[in-house]
Amino acid sequence: MLEMKSIRMDFPADANIIVGQSHFIKTVEDLYEAVATTVPQAKFGLAFNESSGACLTRSEGNDQALREIAVRNAQALGSGHTFVLVLQNAYPINVLSAIRNVPEVCAIFCATANPVEIIVAQSAQGQGVLGVIDGSAPKGVEGPTDVAWRHDLLRNIGYKR
Repeated sequence: MLEMKSIRMDFPADANIIVGQSHFIKTVEDLYEAVATTVPQAKFGLAFNESSGACLTRSEGNDQALREIAVRNAQALGSGHTFVLVLQNAYPINVLSAIRNVPEVCAIFCATANPVEIIVAQSAQGQGVLGVIDGSAPKGVEGPTDVAWRHDLLRNIGYKR
């Protein structure tokens, strides 16, 4: 019998969360290095659910509170080979390339500051991620004022010239 459920990720309002899948115990150390060397001013916590051997939630980070938040979220997911990165003082766009280049990373399910729910399936063997509900449903289509706002925002925060 397969049971599906939704797990809401809990993280600070001024943080982003990245949830993904990886395949090896050295994930925590390699992701730590990827974030720390890409955005040195970032504060972050990272947790990885090992899915063989001791089956522990492994953790790293340079901020103890964010590390604890990452561990709580990873344990709530309960899905093997899943990692949770909680990030402050940086945006996912700053670290996603580095994370994708970590050889153990198989997939990134989400990278967001929005409220997010992870949909998991549970079988007799364990749990796995099926998908993500990220933020809210669209409320319309952007018009000229919205386009101008988007263009201005990206230039004001330094992502476009």
